[in-house]
Amino acid sequence: MNKTLRRLDSIHSQLVHTITPIEDPLFSRRPADNEWSIAEIVHHLCLVEERVIKELETELASPPRQIGFLRKLIPTSIVASRLLRVKAPKSVNPLNTPAREEVIANYDAARNRLKALCSTHGQSRLKQVIFKHPFLGEIDGTATISFIGYHELRHYKQIREVIKKLDRASTPI
Repeated sequence: MNKTLRRLDSIHSQLVHTITPIEDPLFSRRPADNEWSIAEIVHHLCLVEERVIKELETELASPPRQIGFLRKLIPTSIVASRLLRVKAPKSVNPLNTPAREEVIANYDAARNRLKALCSTHGQSRLKQVIFKHPFLGEIDGTATISFIGYHELRHYKQIREVIKKLDRASTPI
């Protein structure tokens, strides 16, 4: 679990370091009509993390459960791949994205809540909860925490792609 939390901190730190200097007009600009802005991506990450926290808290209030052995073999790292485009569930679509400072603060606050949840309950208890992921199916709580990091990495790559597209669009020919 410590390795997973270090990876979460590393990815989160890199992402925040990348987006913090971006000025608001660029932060909120979509590179194309069918693509999310940086603000929308960060808001989506926050919505996903908040949803995961809520569902884990609900499961933690219930008696311990175990997932099947084969379910434990699902590699959450596949989420980091940008080869397949996956449509986000409606509940985590970034509608009504807050202002730049607020979206970053919300994102940081969600991460702190997730880490507090991990610290409070620990790895052994998190292994005894089941999270129903819309694409991966049922995974345990520790795999869910791992998923958050890989999901964040996926969108960190997306943010870097958006920055490049916006830089090209703003560069005079």
